[in-house]
Amino acid sequence: MNMLKTESDIIRIIQEDAWMMAILHAAKTLDLPDWWVCAGFVRSKIWDTLHRFSERTPLADVDVIYFDPSFVDECVEKMLEDKLREILPNVPWSVKNEARMHLVNNIPPYTSSVDAISKFPETATALGVKLNEHDDVILTAPCGIGDVLALMVKPTVYFSENEDRKKLFEKRVEKKNWGAVWNKVLIGGKQ
Repeated sequence: MNMLKTESDIIRIIQEDAWMMAILHAAKTLDLPDWWVCAGFVRSKIWDTLHRFSERTPLADVDVIYFDPSFVDECVEKMLEDKLREILPNVPWSVKNEARMHLVNNIPPYTSSVDAISKFPETATALGVKLNEHDDVILTAPCGIGDVLALMVKPTVYFSENEDRKKLFEKRVEKKNWGAVWNKVLIGGKQ
């Protein structure tokens, strides 16, 4: 039986995870505009829970994104990563200003961090969480939560719109090999 059915269920499992909450509190201290901790940080927690893992699956990185068009120099991101490492040194921090990432990805500019999340490669990873001013966990899921809860890996609308992005999605899925970690994951409907 699936113990996760709603956005509230996802928020609850994050709130009950002291490690995840420490990361959210650390990210909040940076006081960044339109910030989120996103992607695998959220997806892996959901998939670990649905697989009933007793230990967390290690993350290659913890993605913190923000949106600040006023200053898009990459060196700022590195300084922010250093600040986060001072707070939590054993976390593999990755900080990116989505106001400049369109240049890296060679696509039209994003309008916000949530717009950037909506254009992540797969729907199951197009998720972000942060703390509001009352330290409540806020979830954004611009592509919905249906696929991540169904353990389904499908391209976002943005990545299914053209052949080049579809190929990038397919290469990424192959490289990530999520099925080796989470054996119930379905790739585009296939296990």
